[in-house]
Amino acid sequence: MLGFDATIPLAVTLLSMALAPVTVPLIAAGFAGLALDPLALATRLALLVVGAGALALLLRRQAAAQLVRHSRIIDALVLASLLVFAISTMAGVRAQIEAQPATALTLVGLAFACNLALQALGALLTPGPLAERLTTGLILSNRNVGLVWSAMGAAVSPMTALFFAATQFPIYMMPRLIELLVRRERREKAPS
Repeated sequence: MLGFDATIPLAVTLLSMALAPVTVPLIAAGFAGLALDPLALATRLALLVVGAGALALLLRRQAAAQLVRHSRIIDALVLASLLVFAISTMAGVRAQIEAQPATALTLVGLAFACNLALQALGALLTPGPLAERLTTGLILSNRNVGLVWSAMGAAVSPMTALFFAATQFPIYMMPRLIELLVRRERREKAPS
C-alpha cells in the first residue's frame, strides 16, 4: 500500500505467520490472567494459518491471471475488510474507555510503545535501504493481532480486548509516518 518493494515484507509476513502458532502461545503463557490453554491456542492458530495459506495457494494456482487483472479491486476489498475489522474491534471499547480512562490511555501508550519497539527492531535487523528496513519494521510490528484475537475467541478478557483495540491506533497511524520518513529521506538523497 505504501508503494515499496514487496519482497522483504512478504517474506517477513510469511515467516511471522508461520511462526505464530509457536511464538504466540509461548508469549501468552507468560502472561498471568490469560485463561487459555497454550496448546489449544497453538492448534487454532495453526488451523487459521494453514487454512489461509492453502486457500491462497489454491487461488494463486487456479486464478492467478484474474487476481492480477483485478488487483485494484482486490486491494480495495482488503482495505475495506481491514476497516471493518478495525471498527468491529472497537465494539464496547467506548464504554470501557469511559469507565477506565486512565487505563485506556495507558493501554494506547503501551500499544504505541510495543509497535515502535518492534518497528525499531525490524529496521535495525534488516540490511538494505531505509525504505526496506522501515517496511520490515512496520510489517513486524503490525502482524498477528487479528489472528491472535480470532484464535483466542471467547478467552479474551475485557482488558485484553481493550489492549487489542488500542493496537489498532498505531497499526493505522504508523504507515503514514513511515511513508513520510521515506519520502523525506528520498528528497534528501535526490540530486539538487
